Amino acid sequence: MQQDIHPTYGPVVFRDPSAGAVFLTRSTIVGRLAEDHPNVEWSDGRTYPVVDVDVSTASHPYWTGRGRVLDTEGRVEKFNRRYGATSASSATTEGDRS
Repeated sequence: MQQDIHPTYGPVVFRDPSAGAVFLTRSTIVGRLAEDHPNVEWSDGRTYPVVDVDVSTASHPYWTGRGRVLDTEGRVEKFNRRYGATSASSATTEGDRS
């Protein structure tokens, strides 16, 4: 195997703040984290880098069985403002033709 062509692979903690879930696993993201990146102490007493994620298996609707819209930037409301009224009015207009 060639030396120095593969990314650094090591332990990292992924944290899902919306569900309160924390996962310790291995990832190549370790090599891309800055030196001053926040760390967390795990139950084994060691300190690992921590990465916050928006969605994990603890909060994703497919894995939890709960339908939930994660709309942090207002995209759903923007869509409803832009197209909500026109789609309702066009449906009644088409229904009046028959």
